[in-house]
Amino acid sequence: MTDGKVDNMPVHNADIAEIFDEIANFLEISDANPFRIRAYRKAARTVGSFPQDFKTLIDAGTLLPKLPGIGTDLAAKIHEIATTGHCDLLDTLRKQMPPAVTELLKVVGLGPKRVQALYRELGISTIAQLKLAARAGRIRTVSGFGPKTEQHILDALAAQNEPEQRFIRPIAKQYAETLVNYLQHSEGVNQVMIAGSYRRMQETVGDLDILVTTTADSHVMEHFLAYDEVRTVLAHGATRSSVALRSGLQVDLRLVKTENYGSALHYFTGSKAHNISIRRLARAQGLKINEYGVFRGNRRIGGDTEDSVFNAVGLPYIAPELREDRGEIEAARNGLLPNLISLNDLRGDLHVHTTASDGKNNIQEMAQAAQMRGLQYIAITDHSRRLTVTHGLNPEQLVQQINEIDSINAQDSNFIILKGSEVDILEDGTLDLPDDILRRLDIVIVAIHSKLNLPRESQTERILRAMDNPLVNLLAHPTGRLMGVRRESDIDMSKIMRKAKERNICLELNCQPDRLDLNDIYSKMARDAGVMVSINSDAHSILDFNNLQYGIGQARRGWLEHQHVINTLSAAQVKKFCHSTRMH
Repeated sequence: MTDGKVDNMPVHNADIAEIFDEIANFLEISDANPFRIRAYRKAARTVGSFPQDFKTLIDAGTLLPKLPGIGTDLAAKIHEIATTGHCDLLDTLRKQMPPAVTELLKVVGLGPKRVQALYRELGISTIAQLKLAARAGRIRTVSGFGPKTEQHILDALAAQNEPEQRFIRPIAKQYAETLVNYLQHSEGVNQVMIAGSYRRMQETVGDLDILVTTTADSHVMEHFLAYDEVRTVLAHGATRSSVALRSGLQVDLRLVKTENYGSALHYFTGSKAHNISIRRLARAQGLKINEYGVFRGNRRIGGDTEDSVFNAVGLPYIAPELREDRGEIEAARNGLLPNLISLNDLRGDLHVHTTASDGKNNIQEMAQAAQMRGLQYIAITDHSRRLTVTHGLNPEQLVQQINEIDSINAQDSNFIILKGSEVDILEDGTLDLPDDILRRLDIVIVAIHSKLNLPRESQTERILRAMDNPLVNLLAHPTGRLMGVRRESDIDMSKIMRKAKERNICLELNCQPDRLDLNDIYSKMARDAGVMVSINSDAHSILDFNNLQYGIGQARRGWLEHQHVINTLSAAQVKKFCHSTRMH
């Protein structure tokens, strides 16, 4: 970096979004205008989910597209960050705050408002001060805190001492794809493949394992170490090097021979438990499997492809998403591997928001974007009235929206818009909208957005009571977790599954990357219980349909096939399913 320019150094959309979020944090601590704070928060979400790389567009001389919530000032800041790697406004705000305040914001559960309260009332501006205050019991004395919050802070501080930093998939994907593209343009490179947890589609990624095959005269290792985004070279060798990127993501690059590619890919994809079971199976047959191939004695009998590794032990190919030693080997042996769902299997999206509540686009814009993605229908499910922060709809506003949808559907028969609502489950388990209005909907989604820390029995009973309403069709983001921000609610998922099966209610696999809720374990649990799953984007803008890919990855880890997912059905079949259990 010279003269304030980043030149060709990668600046990812995630980097721009992180700067906007940090600006919003500092503005909030400083009691700035709430509308200005909200503008930066929304801009961060918009930029972070935008599918094209802003720096690439700018470098190509392309005008930035007009995006919802991105005006002239924010567009100029996107350009500034993409071309210089920093933002003057953020630099100014940082100078106005003690340097360690930034570290406080990284503690899970400490948002800007809480950091502000601790800073003003206890003078806490460093992690060390925070830890001492929590241990001394002083944090609970601050208004809005308490013993539970104090303990959560101590737990979060303890968790920060864990060495591994993990990235949600869209963030890891930005860094991974840029690096892979860079490596593919290195002379003599034949194949580049990301293995590890990334290939297994885990919801978070701790590091990247990249395998490369090359010609004999390739200098790909030197090319890798010269990558502009490398912060630290951790190890350097002829066939393996390890670096830490500026983002903190660790990357290991391994050169493998073409004849070893399949066995190396299997080995470094993992998981460790899956690999151990495969090696155990091999030993029982007098074979040895490692990263260099499959051997009978000293004779190499396989390893050029992954198929050859599995076939050597009498198994068909097992998809990477299943390789967790959770029954996939036995299923493969018995011919019972699932035909995993793919993105193309989805015919609709049953959880979509618009400008009527907290979305960024209107009904027709969301429908058009979904249609361009290859979907045949969406359900408009704006929030109900109790969720005031999202401008939820009251019954009269929902009736107006129902009439608007009917009018739009009457004009276009090629794409269907279903009428729905995401209805708040109140603390006593009743619903936020009356039954007479819910009967007019094609689909009724229920969800918890408040009182997420109720005791296990109370929270479970709250959800079960809501599910007993005969008009309910789908439970959205069942555990309420936000990865890195909020733990899942303490609920008895076995009881929720039984109620869903009894009432023919679907459970959502929410595709928002920080939710992915249901997780893979609960997705398989739903499959085994005979409960239908709905894979939904929870889209709040036309860009959010891009998140369906992450939900599909989670669904595949949960062994889901197309017949286990309701929105692989036609719109007519979905409506029939939703109305089949209602009492008239």
